[in-house]
Amino acid sequence: MLNFLKEVLKNQPNDWLRLTTHRLDIYHEELAKAEFLAKFDALYLNDSASKTELSNLPTAYDYIRLGHPLSSILEWAIAKKNSISPNNVISFASKTAPILAVLRKNLLFKINTQICYRDSLPQQFDVEVVRKVYGYNFELCPIESINDIKPFDGSTILIENKANIGDFQLIDHVDFIINTHDELGSIIMVANPKAHDYVSEIQHVRRRETIAMTPESCNAVLHDLAELPYSKQQHDLKADKASVISTVQQIVGIDSNALVASSGLSMQYAIMMGLIDNALEQYPNKAIKVIVPPNCYGGTNDQARRVAACIDKVEVVDLPVDGGNDMVQGIERVLTEVAQLDAVPLIIAEIPTNPRVEVPELEHLSQALSKKRKTPNGETAVAPVFILDQTFCPNVFFLRDQDVLADITTVAYISGSKFPSGGKCTAGYCAANSKAEHLMQKIALHLSLCDNQATALQMEILAEQMPSMNQRIADAYKNTREFVDFIELTLPDAKINFVSEELAKQGFTPSVFSLDLPTKGTTPEEREEYKRALNLKLINMMITEIPEESKYCVSYGQLKGCYWTIPATSTQGTTKEADKDYIARVAVSGDLDLERHKQVFQQFATSL
Repeated sequence: MLNFLKEVLKNQPNDWLRLTTHRLDIYHEELAKAEFLAKFDALYLNDSASKTELSNLPTAYDYIRLGHPLSSILEWAIAKKNSISPNNVISFASKTAPILAVLRKNLLFKINTQICYRDSLPQQFDVEVVRKVYGYNFELCPIESINDIKPFDGSTILIENKANIGDFQLIDHVDFIINTHDELGSIIMVANPKAHDYVSEIQHVRRRETIAMTPESCNAVLHDLAELPYSKQQHDLKADKASVISTVQQIVGIDSNALVASSGLSMQYAIMMGLIDNALEQYPNKAIKVIVPPNCYGGTNDQARRVAACIDKVEVVDLPVDGGNDMVQGIERVLTEVAQLDAVPLIIAEIPTNPRVEVPELEHLSQALSKKRKTPNGETAVAPVFILDQTFCPNVFFLRDQDVLADITTVAYISGSKFPSGGKCTAGYCAANSKAEHLMQKIALHLSLCDNQATALQMEILAEQMPSMNQRIADAYKNTREFVDFIELTLPDAKINFVSEELAKQGFTPSVFSLDLPTKGTTPEEREEYKRALNLKLINMMITEIPEESKYCVSYGQLKGCYWTIPATSTQGTTKEADKDYIARVAVSGDLDLERHKQVFQQFATSL
């Protein structure tokens, strides 16, 4: 196995280390990791690992945050060495996330947990906060040797910090072994065969609240396992972080601190837990309502509901904002309801919305958010915190003292895999306006507790890419507007969701639009079926005719090419079926052959 691994590492495709989002046309979500490993295992049995064969393997995960070829191979190799299923080995960039994953499952299923450790727990693991805010229950058991571990009525976790993080040894009475490494993250092994039902729960924490061990780190561990020399790239984290923070401050127009996380969802989780922590302190007797659009990006939606499932005082409230629903009216109605409950409102919203790229009337939004409301006993209701996802338009000013949201406590965050990095890494960032600046300390606490800060390589990539971000946004918008104008002329019956020229003049210059294609049929079901087939026909034409530029992929803000997806089957994966959008979403970059894309679209329109 180790000889085969050496061949794999020697011949691995460059994309395994370079890409953040893989092709959806060779990916089946229900077979994530499994399909890749089945084909990989076949290569192993044939003792064959050429660069071509490795390049042709199906996509392991559609998004690097969730996992990727190198994390899958690392988990496969550790599993092979220990004669267990590769499903039972899961790697994390975070040292604390796998502990939190087991604790979450045990909270929901009322199972006791014993955490055994030698020397010390990961320094980020704040025992008091984990108990008080996350609501997780556990016993701590410091040990001198593994022989000190006794049978326990519940789950036993063993945590060890190891230079050789891939070295595992199955131990009696231990259900979960977590190896941590100061620089690389952690790997959890589900050691008890009876605990196999934890695998999907742990995997889902990696999917929603943190990220997989990065390709760079997995590569280092794999070289160590294969006993191959490997010189890890050196990064100047301090200088790169200072550069990124300074650039963020310039882009958002503030001089207060910004935070940088390993991904947009890692950032959002820190914001969510930080604001809940603050609300529990400030309003110990009040319920907390997390107000979320039901059709927004599946990760946002799912994460909010997962948090609410764990904390008694937290509940999710739906806020329809898109596709004919007015965000301002929705916020007005929901905040009035929350005031009647004398609860604490935390609102998450995207501007522009996803996938229909709608921008609310901002002055009216500000009025709805800042309006003083009364509780049933006549007291002033708690003012909302507005959590703004401005990933589509990170260049728009929202946080300065003269901006439209100046009177509202506002925290804004951006997914870094989009424009900030140009698709080169997943790291995301957040900043706050003057009214929300006091909350950043709590957000930083939970970012640290979950060990979800951006890695050194991620910081380096952001330091390289972010200074050119606003220019890339302008270039991409120019191409997008030209493509949208062409589609409107070529296929006037299509409904295009994109910003108006007036909004663009206000600074809203996204490079994403969505397309409702014209349909046929005598019943609503026939019309919907026809439209869905047409979506796929268009996307398949584009990626077949222009494979070097058009990709079937969920990302945007990339440095080159054009990405196509259907939100209902990608970004809205966990969204309720009734709220899903079966439309084509198109993301255009500043660097593509626009004339060629017009030609292919013309062919598509002519074929209808």
